[in-house]
Amino acid sequence: MMGGMTAKKITVSLDATTHALAELSARRDGLSMSAWISRTARREAVRLGVGPVRTADALAGALADEVELIAAEEDMRAAG
Repeated sequence: MMGGMTAKKITVSLDATTHALAELSARRDGLSMSAWISRTARREAVRLGVGPVRTADALAGALADEVELIAAEEDMRAAG
């Protein structure tokens, strides 16, 4: 769960190449696949202007992503 938002569990099918790219990207960013896909889907939806996005919600999501990224980078540095 990111940014205090309620997570909805779903099943997603990805072709092998997309899965490999997502897995590598999530690992690079220090995120779980679930967190990476959620963040990426939200960013893409906002970029495309899909649906009503309240500015406060978008800002809270972006800040939560940034906090999560900073924590992941600190964990990776600590691990050596």
